Amino acid sequence: MATERMSVPPSSRASVYRLPAFSLRSLHVWRRNFLVWRKLAIPSMLGNFADPAFYMLALGFGLGALIPSIDGMPYIAFLAAGTICYSTMNTATFEALYSAFSRMHVQRTWDAILNAPLSLDDIVTGEALWAATKSLFSGVAILIVVWLLGLAQSWMVLWLVPLALLIGLCFASLGLIVTALAPSYDFFMYYFTLVVTPMMLVCGVFFPVDQLPAWLQAVSSALPLTHAVAIARPLLAGEVPGQLPLHLAVLAGYGLVAFHIALVLARRRLLR
Repeated sequence: MATERMSVPPSSRASVYRLPAFSLRSLHVWRRNFLVWRKLAIPSMLGNFADPAFYMLALGFGLGALIPSIDGMPYIAFLAAGTICYSTMNTATFEALYSAFSRMHVQRTWDAILNAPLSLDDIVTGEALWAATKSLFSGVAILIVVWLLGLAQSWMVLWLVPLALLIGLCFASLGLIVTALAPSYDFFMYYFTLVVTPMMLVCGVFFPVDQLPAWLQAVSSALPLTHAVAIARPLLAGEVPGQLPLHLAVLAGYGLVAFHIALVLARRRLLR
């Protein structure tokens, strides 16, 4: 299928780099995606929930029997915090890649929406919000398992809910960059192989970052998932995270910059 093109005035082509124009109209895009998802909500939730839950339970109890504690936490609790962050990252990424690409390139849903009084900014914003919402569902599901296992130490664990939403927005925006560049579904394997999987392995989900070589610790410190885990783990233990403003700023910064880049790329792809 040929790359989508729409005829627009030269002035619009010249303004693809303008800042995002946020509007409440983006909620219509969010609602449209929600209504479609609602028809398959149960299998969708099970798919997003089962994989990280099995990882947490199998590794938590399996390796947990060999590793008594890490940083004063039982290994399953240590792993649970990382799993919440990994699960929200993964769900937001899948939605921003495969589902958003289907709507943009295959089903041409974005083209249809552009015939309504909505802009491309509204569409991309709505897609990011919807991907973040799905990641929130996934994070809350894992959090319920954590609570049922008695791993939550205090009410501070509830702060993991807005954290999951922030993680979702961050990785949804990063995923939309890849979607705006992708010629086909196969392109996404590069992103998962070169970005998502390495982040899962070096950002403290399964073991402390300080166990890595110094150069790899430096790389890890620049990745958003590391900062997400650095917030989640103390909250699960009932403690206030250290350097909290820095971690939040990194996640928000990644999200805002990535969203703008994704929007610029989407404008160049669709509005030319």
